[in-house]
Amino acid sequence: MPSFLAAAAALLIGLLLGMLGGGGSVLTVPTLVYLMGVPAKTAVAMSLPIVGITSLVGAVGHWRQGTVAWRQALAFGAVAMGAAFVGARLATRLDGRTQLVLLAVLMGGTALSMLRPQRGGDPEAPPATPPSTSRWPLAAVAVGVLTGLVGVGGGFLVVPALVLLARVPIRRAIGTSLVVITMNAASGLAGHLGHTAIAWGTVGWFSALAVVGIVAGTAVSPYVPIRWLRPGFAWLLLALAALMLWQQ
Repeated sequence: MPSFLAAAAALLIGLLLGMLGGGGSVLTVPTLVYLMGVPAKTAVAMSLPIVGITSLVGAVGHWRQGTVAWRQALAFGAVAMGAAFVGARLATRLDGRTQLVLLAVLMGGTALSMLRPQRGGDPEAPPATPPSTSRWPLAAVAVGVLTGLVGVGGGFLVVPALVLLARVPIRRAIGTSLVVITMNAASGLAGHLGHTAIAWGTVGWFSALAVVGIVAGTAVSPYVPIRWLRPGFAWLLLALAALMLWQQ
């Protein structure tokens, strides 16, 4: 049976994914390692089906709300999937401690970028600059490699990449991000299968709780100002990153 803290963390991960389109999945590996005692390498592999299943359910909810840009999702996701498989194969050559250090550094960088003051303008509207056809593939490759390497969904990179480089409005970028995360996680998992044992029973109950969270998060996302969520979540990430680096 899951502990109360582990169950609460699973719900929180789903809730954040539904409301922000990313970021919540970065908490999956720390939850598995520090609250449930799962070895780091196993936790990275187990996080991928958890994140993938949860994001798929969330993507369906956003699709029903009309907040998925399918052309951008499939283009971005196709590039990221190849990189995620490569990242997963590279992960088999790293020890668990190195993966946790990389994840902590990534979490810290993500937190600092989220705390950066946002420029003026309507956050619901896409930027006025034309879409970039040369830079988004690089962002997709980076997202994919990180997904396979340290077990993150990459939504915290996908959402800003879609907004800034593909000119997708933020609400549609959130739903689109969940499609990309689903594709990424599936490819990353394929790269880990046969190299890392996965406790599918744990994956099952964790995913079920995260799905409850993402259904709730998707339902309330149109009514929650994102600018209220970002700072609090960023400080949480920063504190967890510092704790992980200290322990390692």
